Amino acid sequence: VQLQASGGGLVQAGGSLRLSCAASGSIFIIDAMGWYRQAPGKQRELVASITTTGRTAYVDSVKGRFTISRDNAKNTVYLQMNTLKPEDTAVYFCNAHSDVLGIPDYWGQGTQVTVSN
Repeated sequence: VQLQASGGGLVQAGGSLRLSCAASGSIFIIDAMGWYRQAPGKQRELVASITTTGRTAYVDSVKGRFTISRDNAKNTVYLQMNTLKPEDTAVYFCNAHSDVLGIPDYWGQGTQVTVSN
């Protein structure tokens, strides 16, 4: 599985960005996709995830501001980020997970999101 992430950038607080993650390869093994982020000096955290059945989950700090969605025809997952805050600044990583034992998680390249005051 290959993941190609895009859409990061610099935005002022209160602004919006949309991240995209296009999956290719053996995508049939994917059970869920998500976005993680890692800020300098902090551990990587799961921001949002979506299963193949459309079930979503969010970390509390982004609930009501971020929306994860998927376009199955394009094998792409999106993260719409609204009302961005400086504390959202991080490198965001796309992730693909399989529930099959022994299959590792797949990661896209990180994309930088910087929110200025």
